[in-house]
Amino acid sequence: MATLLSPRRFTPSLRHLTPSRSKIRARDLSFPFCVTTRSLTQLASSSMSQSTTDLEPNPQNEEKKAGNSDEVLVQYVVLRRDLIDTWPMGSVVTQGCHASVSAIWSHKEDPHTLQYCSPENIDSMHKVTLEVKGETQILNLSEKLKAGGIAHKLWIEQPENIPTCLATKPYPKSVVALFFKKLKLCK
Repeated sequence: MATLLSPRRFTPSLRHLTPSRSKIRARDLSFPFCVTTRSLTQLASSSMSQSTTDLEPNPQNEEKKAGNSDEVLVQYVVLRRDLIDTWPMGSVVTQGCHASVSAIWSHKEDPHTLQYCSPENIDSMHKVTLEVKGETQILNLSEKLKAGGIAHKLWIEQPENIPTCLATKPYPKSVVALFFKKLKLCK
């Protein structure tokens, strides 16, 4: 099966492959190479740090990701305190749900997301819900995550065009915890 790969972004689907027999031949116009299932797995794990805005992966995060695969996976959800204080609680919770589902769906082929949503883990998901003061802080956090190569979804409520919250895709806690250490738990 011939496939053209973009050297800038590659997120493979491994569902139909078996490790012992599958071999994919991929060729870019500038360089031919052969990709096995094993190297696809490595490519998939190295492409996880791409944010939803096509930024290049951060090498520091890549080193951390190669670490402990038994580490707990966590999804961070960050809400705006000013909206919590002025909007009905159900509306704010709904915004967080939108961002969480969007972040997971946007990265549904990611190995960490697949593990996080797997049948054996579906009843023991870990989420951390935090808060920021307002719109400026959530936009700054989104930029910080983009710069760090952390994939996330900044939810913009329409038609009002209001950034209400953000959620990361599932990550090992050690990869993303430092980005959120200064934020308060949402109460």
